[in-house]
Amino acid sequence: MRVTTPCGPARSRVPDNWHQIDWRRVERNVRGIQVRIAKATQEGQWRKVKALQRWLTRSYCGKAMAVRRVTENQGSRTPGIDKEIWKEPEARVEAIGKMQRRGYKPKPLRRVFIPKANGKERPLGIPTMLDRAMQALYLLALEPVSESSSDPNSYGFRINRSTHDAMGQLFVSLSRKASAEWVLEADIKGCFDWINHDWLLRNVRMDRVVIGKWLKAGVIHKGLLQKTEAGTPQGGIISPTLANVTLNGLESGLHAHLIAQVGKTKAKRLKVNVVRYADDFVITGKSKELLEQEVKPWVEKFLKERGLELSMEKTHIVHIDDGFDFLGWNFRKYAGKLLITPSNKNVQTFYRKAKEVISGHKTARQGELIALLNPMLRGWANYHSPAVAKKAFSRMDHLLFRAIWRWSKRRHPGKRMDWIRKKYFHSVELRNWIFAAPKMDNNGKWRTATLLKLADTPIRRHEKVKGSYNPFNPEHEKYGETLRQQRLLHSRRHRTQWTTLFRSQAGCCALCGGAITRETGWHDHHIVYRAMGGSDTLANRVLLHPICHSRVHQLGLNVVKPASPRRL
Repeated sequence: MRVTTPCGPARSRVPDNWHQIDWRRVERNVRGIQVRIAKATQEGQWRKVKALQRWLTRSYCGKAMAVRRVTENQGSRTPGIDKEIWKEPEARVEAIGKMQRRGYKPKPLRRVFIPKANGKERPLGIPTMLDRAMQALYLLALEPVSESSSDPNSYGFRINRSTHDAMGQLFVSLSRKASAEWVLEADIKGCFDWINHDWLLRNVRMDRVVIGKWLKAGVIHKGLLQKTEAGTPQGGIISPTLANVTLNGLESGLHAHLIAQVGKTKAKRLKVNVVRYADDFVITGKSKELLEQEVKPWVEKFLKERGLELSMEKTHIVHIDDGFDFLGWNFRKYAGKLLITPSNKNVQTFYRKAKEVISGHKTARQGELIALLNPMLRGWANYHSPAVAKKAFSRMDHLLFRAIWRWSKRRHPGKRMDWIRKKYFHSVELRNWIFAAPKMDNNGKWRTATLLKLADTPIRRHEKVKGSYNPFNPEHEKYGETLRQQRLLHSRRHRTQWTTLFRSQAGCCALCGGAITRETGWHDHHIVYRAMGGSDTLANRVLLHPICHSRVHQLGLNVVKPASPRRL
């Protein structure tokens, strides 16, 4: 079923039902405008960029995409100061009509605090649903500009880039014998809180009137309105991209400065490399004097223009033989060989969280405790799987075993040790002392649920994304498809039923034919409903986008299994 969905400012036929929107066409039209924005950015045609951005932000397709994003993400149930959330399809359709630039006035943010790893609290500003949707709409227009003008080795809050890519680039910069030996480990003090508003208004390529309203919206804390004279509050959808735009030029500008000082050939010999993830960055250099006297002063001047400064507590210059921590890993050379291992701080933080779960569920059933711990263990193991982590995994397994053994003994103070061991710890295949419990699966069959053993996690080297990759460049489409499929197939679901379905559908949704990615997510749909007697075999299942899955059930659509893999 296809519904005509116009995407220009002038529209005559607009769906009045949320589930009748042709999302495949919406995505295609929005993507087409974004590609044109990216191309105009690369060619320096800023008037054309502005015109295309205006077209996108006034289009029905752009507004529908924005509403869809803010109603399907994890924060969709968190209201702003107006206590409004868009649960029902009717509310979402109505919201699209409210998204108008003329007369738009954002409401103040709702201030909340979340704990940080160092014991302090991080302030967040929660916008209203309408303000979130407007930010998501203008982000659609800003992101192609940001991606086309970002530094090659900037990895935070960017499409298809992650902390693992930053780790991979640092390995490239430091692993050789002739690599740089000194490292400036830097951190920006309160980056989101102190960005200069005037600088943003002068340099961000988007509607200045709208961004100015967001920056000056204010914050409600304990019933009082507080003005926002600087910074872009954490919690807004567009805030990470604004921070990235603020710091763009750190890498390219530093290289240009060094070339102007000593020439291109000599500048290359200085071995200066910049790797940035959000507001944390690392700069390598040939000598300590170079980093202290030339690089650090230039970085401080660069940040000062934007209202920022380095944190003296977290900014250090170290030798690679002494090592440094970055993004939860420790980078250090041992006898000339670079090893990347989980940092002690990261290991201790994770153990405290796991220990709190064990201590906080003293009366929980064994299977319930396993269900709580396994997702935590799997996520931590997957994060460190590209690093040299086997020793850390084995050590964590030992610490968790001791904690669970104490948990088991506390429940039966009058029982002997052998009785406790037989009740909670079992032999699975060739292994003994496995914390396990019987569990009924979805088919009504009993199986054994076991606590995940971290040491079983395979170490897989991460394939770093190319620095020049631009997701809005059609010339990079094939590379992006290959990269996306490789990463998805090497996730924790490798060789599982979902991987088999993903391959059989060539990575496409069985309903709309759009690509399935980590960003879109996916649902496992039964063609013949189980309530109607459908089986759980792969022949009766397909992968769908979450929104497509919702359409199938709301509109009663029939889904057929693709006869042959489609091209992405």
